[in-house]
Amino acid sequence: MPMMKGLEWTFDTAAAAYEKFRPGYPDDLYQTLFDYSALQLSSRAVEVGIGGGQATLPILKTGCALTAVEYGENFSELCRKKFEEYANFSIITGKFEDISFPPSQYDLVYSASAFHWIPEEIGYLKVYAMLKNGGVFARFANHPYRDQGNPALSAEIDRLYSKYYSAYYGREIRSEPEYTEEEAVQRAQIAAKYGFVEIRHAMFYRTRVFSAKEYVGLLGTYSDHIAIEETIRAEFFAKIEEAIDQHGGVLALYDTIDLQLARKPL
Repeated sequence: MPMMKGLEWTFDTAAAAYEKFRPGYPDDLYQTLFDYSALQLSSRAVEVGIGGGQATLPILKTGCALTAVEYGENFSELCRKKFEEYANFSIITGKFEDISFPPSQYDLVYSASAFHWIPEEIGYLKVYAMLKNGGVFARFANHPYRDQGNPALSAEIDRLYSKYYSAYYGREIRSEPEYTEEEAVQRAQIAAKYGFVEIRHAMFYRTRVFSAKEYVGLLGTYSDHIAIEETIRAEFFAKIEEAIDQHGGVLALYDTIDLQLARKPL
């Protein structure tokens, strides 16, 4: 789904739904990260934009001290309760850009499907300053692609987007193409502009299948959908749910997950 700047506030209004419907990340992704950055009990890590905590538990289980940063108060409270049994977990509510961190103190700074909200130069320079020499920055995200194997359903959903979404925002929305490895490489190389070295990337894939009700629940976690006026949004979602039920009852998403890794020089 496309992201629109200035809608960061919308996520916190759907914290419970976000935790329920947004997916976690594959085990292979974390293994790739841990092979690149071996976390120990003495390690210190920061997660930028914890959201519903979809990318938190594997890091916590290493035993390292993990500080999460989250702009939304509802998400902060949700994750505070969710991970309360972990003494190595803490959370700060606020914008990453506005929070002061001591320089050269962290072994890992990572962000899952959240770093795109931060202006590039501010984000990368801040992460670089926070990391110890040899410390690692990991950035990863999920890129869902709607199943094109049911052309009648796809055409009807596109029509509904034109009628409701495009009419509301005054602009046409184009179907997002599948995320490519070329895009992942380009994203990985951003880190080189800010002094990082040993830049790597990896790709992971999966398929998720949703009932009609589950799919509209997922749509209700996207910023630009949340921001649509409530009565319009309710009718829009009801029509999408109806369309899925009339065209087989399920909709598949093909996920591409990209991981970028970079190291602060020793």
